[in-house]
Amino acid sequence: MKTPRHSLTVLVLSVGLISIFALPRQTHTIIAQAATTQSGRIKALVGGTLIDGNGGKPLRNSVIIIEGERIKAIGQVGILAVPKDAEVISTEGMSVLPGLWDMHVHLMINGHSNYAHWDKTYPSMFGPVIMPASAKQLLLAGVTSARDLGAPLKESIAVRDAIKAGKIPGPTLYVSGPFIQHEPYPGTELFRWGVSGVNDASAKVRKLAEAGVDCIKLIDQDQMTMDEVRVVVDAAHKHKLPVVAHSHRPEEIRRGLQAGVDCFEHTGLSSAPEYPPDVITMIRERTAQMSLGPLFWTPTIEGLFNYEYIRDNPEQLDDPAWQEGLPPNIIADIRQSIAHPDRLGYFQLNPIRRPTLAKKFHQLRESGVVQLIGTDSGIPMKFHSSSTWRELDAWVNILGVDPMLTIRAATYWPAVAMKVEKDYGTITEGKYADIIAVRGDVLRYIALLQRVDIVIKHGVRYSK
Repeated sequence: MKTPRHSLTVLVLSVGLISIFALPRQTHTIIAQAATTQSGRIKALVGGTLIDGNGGKPLRNSVIIIEGERIKAIGQVGILAVPKDAEVISTEGMSVLPGLWDMHVHLMINGHSNYAHWDKTYPSMFGPVIMPASAKQLLLAGVTSARDLGAPLKESIAVRDAIKAGKIPGPTLYVSGPFIQHEPYPGTELFRWGVSGVNDASAKVRKLAEAGVDCIKLIDQDQMTMDEVRVVVDAAHKHKLPVVAHSHRPEEIRRGLQAGVDCFEHTGLSSAPEYPPDVITMIRERTAQMSLGPLFWTPTIEGLFNYEYIRDNPEQLDDPAWQEGLPPNIIADIRQSIAHPDRLGYFQLNPIRRPTLAKKFHQLRESGVVQLIGTDSGIPMKFHSSSTWRELDAWVNILGVDPMLTIRAATYWPAVAMKVEKDYGTITEGKYADIIAVRGDVLRYIALLQRVDIVIKHGVRYSK
């Protein structure tokens, strides 16, 4: 009996934490052969309620036929025949939906509370161990596509490509490599690139583009000259790369809008009660320009909303899911760093920031931006195994967003933002078979996404 791809892949990652840069040639061959065998089979998901990501009415008693990596046909029990040679996977009693996207993750960090310590201690482990472990945790949580915003360039490209080649499990990755900013913080030069003047800014973007990144990440652009910001955005667009920019402060947003940034990140890290009127006016003017396409925004709000709850109910920090793929010494280091959640300086302003979040979140919605699910996963106490479902839960149960719209913000719209909607984002004939299923009705109980029962990516089923 041939070994399924996902079982062997998980074994390669977890047993001995073998480096993705040093796998034996024979192991690569075995994995590739297993992947071909597994993805070549016909699968049929039968019986579940299909929420396809297009926003329409769910399809009861659905049948989804997967042939190889892609979706072959969609119908209903008794109407669409299941091929006799298909592997039948029952989805009775389940919600079936597209694989989730997380549009703001940091694979190089895993919930540790001391960035300075982490950045000094573990760079040599980022590529071979930490980033692959983070990727695996995301996939097992139902995240089949993710945007990694800020990591060393070589490691970002290597991990992304190793996943694409089937050497390690993980979501389809879209990587930015290092941040672009005025000056890197001390000790972060490996993954933060400073720019000095327009020529340097253009050269840095060109280097990233030639290395093969999928987007450019701007941060602290209010500390750069406006000419530098414009050159970064223009150079990125010349290479057909979208630009993602922090939006912590109003001036970051103003400069980003003036330069033509495609997607802004974060909402509410300032304790200001709302966005200034001139910023809202600029956003509305930009969203009114339909010829430019949507203006995207990734709020990343679950960490701000949920800190007090996790602080007061820390038993969830013992969930072994966030430890998957990490060696004992790193697990122990992370656990020690978050042993006293109430003492973490990172979150001390949360009680001041939290009351302003809903106002700013809804200001953005009312201004016409397209908001995307993203989490900042990897920041202190925010693990890749759970951050994404918590973001959807916060949108629905704290901010009152319609569950269907929330699911589309984690499926359809991210694919549009990354210009891959022809292949991803919905369960549609011809697209890649990125599909998850959970028991129960996620449109009524969105938190069911914390336990994903079925994960299929490019036609291959993965399991814990």
